[in-house]
Amino acid sequence: MSLETSAAEQSTSGAAPKTFPCESCGADLEFNIGAQQLKCPYCSFEKQIALEDDASVEEQDLEGMLSKQASLRKHPPTEADHVISCTTCAAEVVFDKTVISSECPYCGSPVQSTQGKIQENKIPPDAVLPFLVEKSSANENLKKWVASRWFAPNEFKRRGVDGAFNGLYLPHWTFDAMTYCKWKGERGDHYYVKNSDGEKVRKTKWRRVRGSFQRFFDDTLVCAARDAKRALMEKLEPWPLEKLLPFNQESLAGYMAMTYEVDLPEGFSLGKTRMEDSLRQDVRRRIGGDKQRISSMDVRYDALTFKNVLLPVWMLAYRYKDKSYQLVVNACTGEVQGERPWSWVKITAAAFVGLCALGALAWLKNQGS
Repeated sequence: MSLETSAAEQSTSGAAPKTFPCESCGADLEFNIGAQQLKCPYCSFEKQIALEDDASVEEQDLEGMLSKQASLRKHPPTEADHVISCTTCAAEVVFDKTVISSECPYCGSPVQSTQGKIQENKIPPDAVLPFLVEKSSANENLKKWVASRWFAPNEFKRRGVDGAFNGLYLPHWTFDAMTYCKWKGERGDHYYVKNSDGEKVRKTKWRRVRGSFQRFFDDTLVCAARDAKRALMEKLEPWPLEKLLPFNQESLAGYMAMTYEVDLPEGFSLGKTRMEDSLRQDVRRRIGGDKQRISSMDVRYDALTFKNVLLPVWMLAYRYKDKSYQLVVNACTGEVQGERPWSWVKITAAAFVGLCALGALAWLKNQGS
């Protein structure tokens, strides 16, 4: 019943695999979090990340790219190699040609660096958010997170999660939009009347209302990974997106970078859902009153732009009682989220105690009446 993982030390790059030889000893340089530049893990030689003087994080035209992507789907290009695909969870990670991985960073299953396929029509990254939290700090936050899991099995809390973190860049879309929302609804205001027994009874008076407003959305974030990974990443928000750098290979040195699984059209659809959830809250505030009903919302989207950005996480996959779990740490803020085992004995005991407490309160109330 081991919680151990044995992830190999790996060096990977992003959309165009590249290594950076140390000018002192010839080993591969890695991105150093503390120095925020390249550093040799063997001789400590440091090299500053070189960005062009006019380099900036640029927004991309969304409608133009959607049209281009639609055309490419009709006439797909050739394919390129250098992707590892996990046969268990189907995750795809871009690897340097020379890297051999022994373990999937998502589910902990064994993988081999076989030649996979990735289409060349992938949209390249526009920006990267560098690692800001050291692995040691992430590990300390993880220990605190495990200790705070009240309903985890005692053995899990005692032994913790003993394994190696993988530094990983996960792909995200950001969307900007100027929205114009026309809405209709009903406002409910409470009032009270006395019934035949003289008791106050609450009633609600409804009246129809309507309105319109504009709202600009800046960097609405959508994780471009699938299923459980996206759910975990959303829990790690917010991210310090103001610290995004123009995409550069140097920031990825020494880490893995995942290609996006959620393409741009689907990503924008998810982005619109997040925007409309926020607009719905705006409408409710505008309706006011004690209760609100929204009968319709007509939303127009203008000035649409997007970015393909890479966000850093420390990820650990571990096994407990033959089941795989996943933990992620926001490598900018230190926030920890993840999957964990549950102790049904503790949950049942807590439920029993709660029922006993309710029973005791009911008995005391009857005794007093």
